[in-house]
Amino acid sequence: MKKEIIEKSYQLAKKQYAEMEVDTGKMISEMNNIKISLHCWQTDDVGGFEKAGAELSGGGIQATGNFPGKAKTIVQMRSDLDKVMSLIPGQQRLNLHAIYGEFGGKPIDRDKIELKHFQGWINWAKKRKIGMDFNCTCFSHPYADDGFTLASKNEKIRKFWVEHTKRCRAISAEMGKQLGTPTIHNIWIPDGSKDTPVDRNTLRKILKKSLDEIFSVKYPRKYLKDSVESKLFGIGSESMVVGSHDFYLGYAIKNNTMITLDNGHFHPTEQVGDKISSCLHSVDEILLHLTRGVRWDSDHVVTFNDEIMLIAQEIVRAKALNRVNIGLDYFDASLNRIGAYVVGARAVQLAFMFALLEPWKTLVKFEEQGRNFERLALLELLKTKPFGAVWDYYCMKNKVPVGLDYIEEIKKYEKEVLLKR
Repeated sequence: MKKEIIEKSYQLAKKQYAEMEVDTGKMISEMNNIKISLHCWQTDDVGGFEKAGAELSGGGIQATGNFPGKAKTIVQMRSDLDKVMSLIPGQQRLNLHAIYGEFGGKPIDRDKIELKHFQGWINWAKKRKIGMDFNCTCFSHPYADDGFTLASKNEKIRKFWVEHTKRCRAISAEMGKQLGTPTIHNIWIPDGSKDTPVDRNTLRKILKKSLDEIFSVKYPRKYLKDSVESKLFGIGSESMVVGSHDFYLGYAIKNNTMITLDNGHFHPTEQVGDKISSCLHSVDEILLHLTRGVRWDSDHVVTFNDEIMLIAQEIVRAKALNRVNIGLDYFDASLNRIGAYVVGARAVQLAFMFALLEPWKTLVKFEEQGRNFERLALLELLKTKPFGAVWDYYCMKNKVPVGLDYIEEIKKYEKEVLLKR
């Protein structure tokens, strides 16, 4: 798209928003402070780089599709990530799972991982001046085949996963220290029951014991932030998940950790956006894992839909951008994986831009005065405003492809790189 057209369209949009007392220039400055933690597992369908023997065989993780170009090495993955970041405005972060270490082709089990296996990633991030986040990988392992890890009644298995998670936190803290920005370590486990259990209480008692052991080691928050992630159900845990939202929210409040809200981990009729202001009154910070569920937690590519818009609006309206950490979490192998990354990340950014372009003071005034018709009318009118012109201008200012141009960039990368793997 030509620069003159983008500039002209933006100036017209700027005037329209100014009529509603919205400063588009200020909004663009705020957008530059919003960082998205890009999930590395979209490049390789949650495969990881462990020695053979830890394939996707336990824990309810499933990527569908066989589009060509899957990253098979760390070099390929880093190439893909660099391409993705070149097509997204602003500066982002990288979110890494423990199965993506540089293990040198040696069988390193997860209770033996060390900082040296991830130093290459830290150096990679340092060179790009970005922060990193980290996750213990409590799935796709023989010790997760029965569906229980940190809540396992088998003490050998439970201790294995406790040790793994402790090591992941230690690695995370060093990541944050070296990169100069806190690393968020997130705990998600698949533990649950396919059919209705009789003794849920004991399983949750075991999980609490494991978490207490894991968090007994303290690290400075300037290096490490801990978060726990709930789920309503999963493959093999349709009837009960040990780490439910209620369990983890209570644990987070009591133990001063963050709570992770994955919008694919709740009932389709629940609004995760509505949970944000509720949680922020009880915890200091929230971690978001943004996805798109289709009938269930199917991890489709995020799109600019009502659910994502509400999440962004509630964060902006609560003036909580500095208390909410944003990450992506989906894995779609049915389409170009780079395209999936870029579409999802841009959709999230577009949602936050839309939220920041709201005439907040006017809407609140209508609400407080009981002028509900005016509030509704203005919210509807906002949907017709040229926020796309502001988005194009923002992309241009950040020197990334505008409009259809990024599609051509990805197609070129597919032809020159992905299809040759």
